[in-house]
Amino acid sequence: MPNASSWSASSPLLLLWEDSSGTRIFLSLLYAVLAISGTLSNVMVIYLVFSFKKLQTTSNAFIVNGCAADLSVCALWMPQEAVLGLLPPNSSSLRSAEYRLLRGGLLSLGLTVSLASHLLVAFNRYVLITKLPSVYQALYQRRHTGCMIGLSWALALLLVPLLPGLWTPGSAQQAPPRQTDSSSRYTALLLALAVLGQTALLLHCYLGIVRRVRGSAKRVSVLNFHLLHQLPFPAAPPPPRRSQRRLSSVSVLLLCCVFLLGTQPLVWVSLLGFFLRPAPPALQAASWLLLCSLSALNPLLYTWRSEEFRRAARSVLP
Repeated sequence: MPNASSWSASSPLLLLWEDSSGTRIFLSLLYAVLAISGTLSNVMVIYLVFSFKKLQTTSNAFIVNGCAADLSVCALWMPQEAVLGLLPPNSSSLRSAEYRLLRGGLLSLGLTVSLASHLLVAFNRYVLITKLPSVYQALYQRRHTGCMIGLSWALALLLVPLLPGLWTPGSAQQAPPRQTDSSSRYTALLLALAVLGQTALLLHCYLGIVRRVRGSAKRVSVLNFHLLHQLPFPAAPPPPRRSQRRLSSVSVLLLCCVFLLGTQPLVWVSLLGFFLRPAPPALQAASWLLLCSLSALNPLLYTWRSEEFRRAARSVLP
């Protein structure tokens, strides 16, 4: 039975080669469903934002940035995993180190920019609601917004050579197994700490929004921005003030819960493997699958309760 490092290095579906064909087929179908649904939802959000002027806000610019990153996972990486899971384990395509690095690079690029976009959206909404309009206008000028989006991709490109080492550390001839295991463990630790820090900042922003909205409805009402278009709760008709505060809090907390469910299993599995012992391969696979599934769910998280997005979608779809 291979250890955790050989498991992560050799498997395209993040599963052991010894797993049954039924399990591999099920995972292939799951990847296919996520790839199709995620590609359609991300493309739809990008199209709607570029087609309707009312949707062209700063917050939606960061959402589109995340959708573009998620497309590299849903449209480019997941279909390959779905097909490779149906191939025999001794297929030459699965043994190619270059091909594994290419798939790892696509996944790393997409997930890094997607997680950065989550944080950019949260910080944008936090500044919008808790700071003065003049502060928001000064910080989120068109040039500054473009720089933030560009930095998210630049950071991802810098990390691309590092992160594929989690599951493609190379062949045995390139590095001793002990050295490879150590490198993968430290890379997993850095990834876990980075996601944990990003999650802490995101929760700080959204919980700050909840406190502000619930504690000061008057402060929100005097903003020069249409708050209901920037938060994931219905924009029209506006509910009574107390109901509005309650609905916004529930929506934001729901978004946070879905994000935590997708990211935290991988964080704690990685920390467990570094400080104690590697988690069972099935648990590692499940944690990665949850994280990757966020790429298909992200468009719905930010748009499903927005009346502007729903109205735009109804005008496009038959």
